[in-house]
Amino acid sequence: MLGHMRTDDFDFELPGELIAQEPAEPRDSARLMVIDRAAGHIEHRVVRDLPDLLRPGDLLVVNDTRVMAARLFGRREDTGGMVEVLLVRPFTDTRWEVLMKPARRAAPGRRFVFETHEGPLEAVCQGRNGDTVVLDFAQAFDPARVGEVPLPPYIREYRGDPERYQTVYAREARSAAAPTAGLHFTPELLERLAAAGVRRTAITLEVGPGTFKPVNVDDPRDFDLHAEHITVPESAAGEVARAKAEGRRVVAVGTTVVRTLEHVARECGAVVPYAGWTSLKILPGDSFKVVDVLMTNFHLPRSTLLMLVCAFAGRELVLRAYDEAVRERYRFYSFGDAMLIL
Repeated sequence: MLGHMRTDDFDFELPGELIAQEPAEPRDSARLMVIDRAAGHIEHRVVRDLPDLLRPGDLLVVNDTRVMAARLFGRREDTGGMVEVLLVRPFTDTRWEVLMKPARRAAPGRRFVFETHEGPLEAVCQGRNGDTVVLDFAQAFDPARVGEVPLPPYIREYRGDPERYQTVYAREARSAAAPTAGLHFTPELLERLAAAGVRRTAITLEVGPGTFKPVNVDDPRDFDLHAEHITVPESAAGEVARAKAEGRRVVAVGTTVVRTLEHVARECGAVVPYAGWTSLKILPGDSFKVVDVLMTNFHLPRSTLLMLVCAFAGRELVLRAYDEAVRERYRFYSFGDAMLIL
């Protein structure tokens, strides 16, 4: 770990018009900045070039989580005042941790009625849990069905198909946000990668709303990440173990995959079948035990995601790449372009 680190060290100027408001069409037509860490070289390609950029035997690891229809709109039962909640995680079938706007309405005992795709849903507030609120709902419900798929707060204009904010390999709906590096893959691209000898396996990290939380302290080492649930199935653990034993590269699709694999390796000494929670924060100076190649989108200034990328590729190289991305008019954030770090 570096002896001196400041959140300001991970800042950069980003023109607002470069924040992508809609996805590339088709998915794999997004631009891809390729960074060679050893040579310090930057190349400009497109995502559909991945079969030419990866090697036969590389193991592509994806996060197969699906975004919940987790945004609910309702009103206070007594005054009719409007509220919006984002489901974070369940404690039981009927008790949920949520984010509420406006937060001042989250008084213990206050009752709310939410209009959902399956009819009215009543809830009573049990109080705050740090930044979040605990609600007791009158009945159990399927979070994949009741609400709207939440888009990140910086996407304000998109009115297209909500499935474009899901990966093509998404499975169980348990996340409040998408693992956005995976949004660039199409079934056809996955077939081409398989034909090129690139293997694929999947882990699950249930992305929480903390992914959008800004680092609000001067030293990022003092910033705590919101815990997120991770699962490494036996099949994925076996694939990763074989790849490492045979000297094949592990290619992480997104920072969620990095945090999952590195957490398990640190906790267990190797990537093994695992189910539990992680709040792993990776900063420059930290080592990587599993991941050899990283594919990721372009992240917010001063964010823990950008810090993780800097830890993987070096702060100076990454910030130089970000400066070049701004000059070359790359599109940023969830619906934006990607980089491949070799």
